Amino acid sequence: MTIAYLPLPADDVPPYEPWAGEPEVLAEAAEAGRRAAAWIRSLPAAPTPRPVGTWLAGALPAAVEAAMGSLDPAQCDRMGPDGRLVEGNGGVDAGTTSTLTVVPCVLSDADWLTPDQHIRLLAVASITTGIARLLADDPGTAILHGLVARMCATLDHATRPDDPGLATQSEHTL
Repeated sequence: MTIAYLPLPADDVPPYEPWAGEPEVLAEAAEAGRRAAAWIRSLPAAPTPRPVGTWLAGALPAAVEAAMGSLDPAQCDRMGPDGRLVEGNGGVDAGTTSTLTVVPCVLSDADWLTPDQHIRLLAVASITTGIARLLADDPGTAILHGLVARMCATLDHATRPDDPGLATQSEHTL
């Protein structure tokens, strides 16, 4: 079997040109990430020191803040010089993504948090990785059609200050 690769791109490939409104969208996302990280840091500490408590207080909020602050639409899916697809990361490095993807695995160890707080943490991790994936898959649509802005609004909703009524309601429904 013979594999024929597409020709290499010319050296005069134009530099990346930002989408209309991109700086504002990225600034909004970074600010939403800072607010989400502050909310995570405000969660109650574990009653006794344990690794997941330290992780929730340090690594997770740092990852959320780093991911939302490093979003880069230029890091989208594209063709490499050899003609093969290069999967973009939306500007979020593999280590940060890894930290966000383990949230569902570690929440069972955070038994001092309410079910509402668990759900919100899952939402934060999912939204953060989702925004990066949106930018990697189709940055123009994500920016121009307000998808990133809507996801940032959802992130803000997930990290609103705790409502004591919600925790009480969740406890009664379990």
